[in-house]
Amino acid sequence: MLAEPAAAMGVPLRLLAEAEGVSAAQVVPDHLVGDYTDLDTLREVVAGCAAVTFDHEHVPTEHLEALQQTLPVHPGPAALVHAQDKAVMRERLGAMGVPCPRSAVVATPGEVEAFGFPCVLKTTRGGYDGKGVWFVSGPDECAEAFAAAERAGVRVLAEEAVDFRRELSAQVARSPSGQVAAYPVVQSTQLDGICHEVVAPAPDLDPDLALEAQRIAMRLAQELGVTGMLAVELFETTDGRVLVNELAMRPHNSGHWTQDGAVTSQFENHLRAVLDLPLGSPEARAPWTVMVNVLGAEDETGRLYDGYPHALARDPRLRVHLYGKSLRPGRKVGHVNVYGDDLDDCLERARHAAAWFRGDLGEDSE
Repeated sequence: MLAEPAAAMGVPLRLLAEAEGVSAAQVVPDHLVGDYTDLDTLREVVAGCAAVTFDHEHVPTEHLEALQQTLPVHPGPAALVHAQDKAVMRERLGAMGVPCPRSAVVATPGEVEAFGFPCVLKTTRGGYDGKGVWFVSGPDECAEAFAAAERAGVRVLAEEAVDFRRELSAQVARSPSGQVAAYPVVQSTQLDGICHEVVAPAPDLDPDLALEAQRIAMRLAQELGVTGMLAVELFETTDGRVLVNELAMRPHNSGHWTQDGAVTSQFENHLRAVLDLPLGSPEARAPWTVMVNVLGAEDETGRLYDGYPHALARDPRLRVHLYGKSLRPGRKVGHVNVYGDDLDDCLERARHAAAWFRGDLGEDSE
């Protein structure tokens, strides 16, 4: 999705793709297929480039440090490690006094028991979209987490089970020169550990709490030295606080609404920041924008491109973004955006369209 603003701005991209035919390779002609954990491959793909960025946090930190010797890497490895390693992130944010859930690195079920049940166990590296996360209520439920961590060669982090009202996301863009653009704080809803729906701005969010969330995001971007997009995922607790859950230093699913609902999308502002260009306005275009992901159904029913006639005829203002992926249970294959003046109307339109593409509505639908 970075390719769209890049094409509009006349900025050529080169891509390292994990396989031929993946989504990004379909729209970036100048691409190389290879392994992002191989330093020689990384050096080959960045040769002649002005800067390097990425759409996930899994490139080895030491490889980014090596690339940084010859060209700008945004965000840099010293910043990115806080999104790559949850234990490093928790230690740094704790030292900064940023509000977070109580946490500790644990090595045995006994240490988890000492930490306190119920709690959440996470692998310190590699987890995403609900992977590498376990909710446990006793020592006999910890084995899977420790086995997964051992296989991956990482540690296990225990976090308190937070009593939260909902999940929020505060996104900011930051350029190397220090300019920052803060987007409205949004509400995100998860489905089986995967971001399913985003409402911008978060409905009925106390203005002071929204400001606190934005200030946390801006402070983290500044003090961690982030360049590009930073998404700070937060819990809004039942007692009226915000706690930092996770960080993502890239365009994030909770910001896909910005493609159609903001003056400048997260993708364009990420590109501008990486190139140290003046950032665009993060203001919303309408009072409400709703993003709903299109996820593959468990029974592998559903329709993608053949779903367009009904969806577009029913809602001429609907914005559809499909990723060129095949349907697979639980897989993100696209998203829809709807914006307008009435939140209930936006929710109904976006949910209907996503359900239609997913195949939940059968063959007939109004």
